[in-house]
Amino acid sequence: MMKLVELRRWHKIKKTEIENRLKEFKSKKNNKKIFEELCFCILTANASARMGLKSIEAIKNKLQSGDISDIQKGLKGRHRFYNTRARYITQTRDYLEKKCDLNIKKLLNSFNTPEERRHFFAKTKEIKGIGYKEASHFLRNIGYSNYAILDKHILSCLKDLKVITDKEKNYIEIEKKMREFAKKIKINMDDLDLALWSYKTGEILK
Repeated sequence: MMKLVELRRWHKIKKTEIENRLKEFKSKKNNKKIFEELCFCILTANASARMGLKSIEAIKNKLQSGDISDIQKGLKGRHRFYNTRARYITQTRDYLEKKCDLNIKKLLNSFNTPEERRHFFAKTKEIKGIGYKEASHFLRNIGYSNYAILDKHILSCLKDLKVITDKEKNYIEIEKKMREFAKKIKINMDDLDLALWSYKTGEILK
């Protein structure tokens, strides 16, 4: 069970590695790479980060123009939901082609607030397989800050640390409490997210 003293110790150990990963997220990305990150998050939902990484590597050259069968073939044997995820990716791509000609950078810059930006990706029904968690994951991976990626590992740590209780389910309310906790203990929100996740998994992935 994680305690605050253990969190501080772990964050100190991992601080340089965390900072390097966050710098990587903030590096400039073109529209092709941004769409790849969105597809990675579609693949990671209800799966593991490792499965998402293995899957995106197999299909990244097919994302822009491959049809659903091309993507299914690439995912088969790598992702347990290869048919569904191939459909999600192609339907999302078709929508974004109509919406912004896949100029996702321009689309991202059109929103007035961080909340509005995330809400669009989490709640637009034509963007498949993405809720608040994976919308936050996507935005963090392309350099946006101060979002919580509330997967089972983060939630478990927040319960251990008495930030939330077992009964709390509302994503926005939990994120607010995590943000307040980060401010209280003087650890950057993005650092805190990666510190908690790596404490549970032993890795700092994306």
